[in-house]
Amino acid sequence: MRAVILTLTFAALAFPQQRQRLPEYKEGWVSLFNGRDLTGWVKVGNEKWDVEDGVIHGQGVTKEYGYLKTEKNYKDFYMSLRFKCLADGNSGVFFRTEFKPGTATVTQGYQFEIDRTLNHHSGGVYTARRGWIVWPSPEHEFALKPNDWNDYVLMVEGNHFRARLNGVPVLDFTDPYEEVDDGAIALQLHSGGQGNMLFKDLYVLDLSKR
Repeated sequence: MRAVILTLTFAALAFPQQRQRLPEYKEGWVSLFNGRDLTGWVKVGNEKWDVEDGVIHGQGVTKEYGYLKTEKNYKDFYMSLRFKCLADGNSGVFFRTEFKPGTATVTQGYQFEIDRTLNHHSGGVYTARRGWIVWPSPEHEFALKPNDWNDYVLMVEGNHFRARLNGVPVLDFTDPYEEVDDGAIALQLHSGGQGNMLFKDLYVLDLSKR
């Protein structure tokens, strides 16, 4: 009996270690945020983006959408970040995104949703041209912590999109239609002056370099 118990104990200990061997944990990650300023990022629109105590703070000050986009474009990548919602306005992480010059109008790209209002599909994917293309399963709609920091891991490979929110795999979707294959990554603030978001610990693994 003792041998059986020990075997089960060792198996239980080994399982979490095996679960941790996921594709996003690879060498080659680089930081997208230096913790001091917005070097490497470009403001799109007229909303307020600044750095406070090592955290990116985005705040809506007009009735329009606002974005903070990377200077560099990314095709296939893994991204890890932490975010906290300070208001009920919708947010998100856009990818393969472009904007109409001189405006905050998205002309192409996808978005991994962020919305602290429960059952508003955080982790789902929305596109500029087709609207919603996939929502998380109902049991995953409550993975987001409305009033605390959230861990977000996003994986984009071709037309295969995956998202893990606070350790929960909320999305694993292959889009039958590849809308666009390259563009910037962008953090979003909701329109109507409702956007109020914190972001930190932003890292990316550029798969095109591997």
